[in-house]
Amino acid sequence: MTDVAGPDDATVTRLGSGGPWETVYGYSRVVRAGRSAWTAGCTSTVDGVVTHVGDAAAQTAQALRIALAALAEVGAGAADVVRTRLYVTDRLFLDEVGRAHNAVFGPVRPAATLVVVAGLVDPDHLVEVELEAYLPPS
Repeated sequence: MTDVAGPDDATVTRLGSGGPWETVYGYSRVVRAGRSAWTAGCTSTVDGVVTHVGDAAAQTAQALRIALAALAEVGAGAADVVRTRLYVTDRLFLDEVGRAHNAVFGPVRPAATLVVVAGLVDPDHLVEVELEAYLPPS
């Protein structure tokens, strides 16, 4: 964890998950600056192993659990999420990924982007998600 004074003296907190790419590529799993928090891209990788191979909906649900757990470490929850980004490797997965997103964020209704991409870091990854949260004043 790294806490440093940022713009307007807001504390910036950076936390890692211990994932295999964080130290190699130089990023944090979640960063919080003041009342805003962002996750890095999250996939269905658990303990270095891709879970739910071939199941885009289950990969979405797992990736969202990982991202929400990271946000929880900096004091944010699903209700605080204001924007989501979902990257999928095939347009055939759009509906099932969208339904998995709705299962978590239907009541919250954040701004959302769903993009079809050529591929992700591991060929078994079908989905990657990013979350942005904004916490209300204490």
